[in-house]
Amino acid sequence: MKIYTKTGDKGETSLIGGTRVPKHHIRIDAYGTVDELNSYIGLLRDQLGDKHQVAMLIQIQNILFTIGSQLAADSGKSKMQLPDITETDILILEKEIDAMNEVLPPLKNFILPGGHPAVSTCHIARCVCRRAERCASHLSEQTILEPLLIQYLNRLSDYLFMLARKVAFDHMATELPWNPFNR
Repeated sequence: MKIYTKTGDKGETSLIGGTRVPKHHIRIDAYGTVDELNSYIGLLRDQLGDKHQVAMLIQIQNILFTIGSQLAADSGKSKMQLPDITETDILILEKEIDAMNEVLPPLKNFILPGGHPAVSTCHIARCVCRRAERCASHLSEQTILEPLLIQYLNRLSDYLFMLARKVAFDHMATELPWNPFNR
């Protein structure tokens, strides 16, 4: 199997189901952003030593592939059976967020991203996740999307924020509060 097909050389690509769309279509932007997010989560995973955090990130990466496949499918034409996002997937994120919140000091200010490479990578992933959520939300105005897909991305950005704080805590990195007057 060749990696190049030349079918996209004129700026179009195929959705699952065969529909051809321009590569700048909002659907392509949405699943491309999810793919970018998945890559940043892989980079983050490579920087962490905590086995539970790594296992969670692998689970998240698998779910992001599911989300990407749903975004890449033309629901009217695709006959492919794709996996679903479930409420349990979202509840797992919420459970993880709550567990991290239990051990972290209360947040009293906005914090500046940074303090450790893994913390910074986590914040980048969080920002890309928010963009993926915006793209999916925009796409949902044009076509029917499973609402849990957007809900999962929303909760995932919350999880990534809390994970950034937990990684900072674990590495004893200082969380710098936002100081709007420090210029």
